[in-house]
Amino acid sequence: MDIKGKRIYETLKKMNYIRLSTTEGEKDGAKVITDEIKSIGLEPSFEEFKVPCYEIVNVKLEITAPKYMLIEAKGYGYSGNGAKDGIEADFAYIESAEDIDLIGVEGKIVMVSSLGYEVYERLAKAKVAGFIAPSGDYFDNPKNTDLDERMLRKGHIDYGQIPGVCIRMKDAVKILKTEPEKARITLEQKEEEGDSGNILAQIKGTKYPEEVIVYTAHYDSVVFSKGMYDNASGSAMLLELLRYFKQNPPLRTVRFIWCGSEERGLFGSKNYVKSHEEELKDIKLCINVDLAGPVIGRDTAIVIAEDKLCHMIEYMYKEIGHPMSLRHDIYSSDCIPFADKGIPAVNFVRYGAPGAISCHSRNDVLEPISAKSLESTTRFIAQFSNRIVNAYMFPVERTIPEELVGKIDKYLRKKQLKAD
Repeated sequence: MDIKGKRIYETLKKMNYIRLSTTEGEKDGAKVITDEIKSIGLEPSFEEFKVPCYEIVNVKLEITAPKYMLIEAKGYGYSGNGAKDGIEADFAYIESAEDIDLIGVEGKIVMVSSLGYEVYERLAKAKVAGFIAPSGDYFDNPKNTDLDERMLRKGHIDYGQIPGVCIRMKDAVKILKTEPEKARITLEQKEEEGDSGNILAQIKGTKYPEEVIVYTAHYDSVVFSKGMYDNASGSAMLLELLRYFKQNPPLRTVRFIWCGSEERGLFGSKNYVKSHEEELKDIKLCINVDLAGPVIGRDTAIVIAEDKLCHMIEYMYKEIGHPMSLRHDIYSSDCIPFADKGIPAVNFVRYGAPGAISCHSRNDVLEPISAKSLESTTRFIAQFSNRIVNAYMFPVERTIPEELVGKIDKYLRKKQLKAD
């Protein structure tokens, strides 16, 4: 089997820079992929779409009473400009967002330990004036770690925009020890739209061209991060699989999609299923690759399909001697919009052992990744693909168990959106 780990690794090195959604870095990443597709002898297409983006112009967090403190802070993207000229209010620390925690917080600036959709909804209904969210670890060294840059998602701002900032966990502890009474948030930002896009390449099936297997991986990264593990690795592996099918024509059509702006909320895959709604009926399976390559780690298949596919993968990895783990569950990546449309999916992931690799930070770098590890995982995906793509009769039913459908609906907040 002509799968070359060194070739995958060399492609990975070409993407060794920050590829944040809508920035030049993401565009450069798209060019690397496009050029590689052309070198394989195929003509890629690029489908552009708009993505909300923001630029923090000014941010400041001050504790104004009883003792003045100026705290390092990052503004929350999409939390508006309501604090452009500064908001000073009484301070409150909320341990949770239960009803008992929210008594008397109207008009106050609150510190919260987490900011999920439900917590944000409760804060909005309680009419707080602003929020402070700690991040990271108390023991983080500021010289070696970045203060998170966070943003609100649509699921948050459906309830309105509350000015918010992110601070280090150590500063959060420091603030609370002073028993603060008042705080002041200043936050100004530009909220607009930027350009992102999906890159597509396809090889038509020689016998069943109307039956399609989709391969997905996202090529963008988060702020601060070169995203070698998450997910330049998956993008490079897809290129190797595309090369394999070019040399070994498949019986069924294989369609490769490198998704843009996944880290901002699955925008690439969501845009694809929306733009190609009529074609979705032909897609038999989505194979997603997100997180791969660490030297020390464990391959895992996460299956969003009937349990028979779990059994098939288990039998296969035992048969060929490829150690890995298996989960029958959903996975937060570009597979979700496809699964939401009833398309079965399998995610191939190589989880790094604790401390062996980093994700969503400046430490997501090339060094903990090896060509050997990339090749091993890619070989397994190629062998699995051969059995699926070239099957005498397609073996995976186009159905998703109700339990997983419920988890997808919860992930996408469908019931909540209907209620709203």
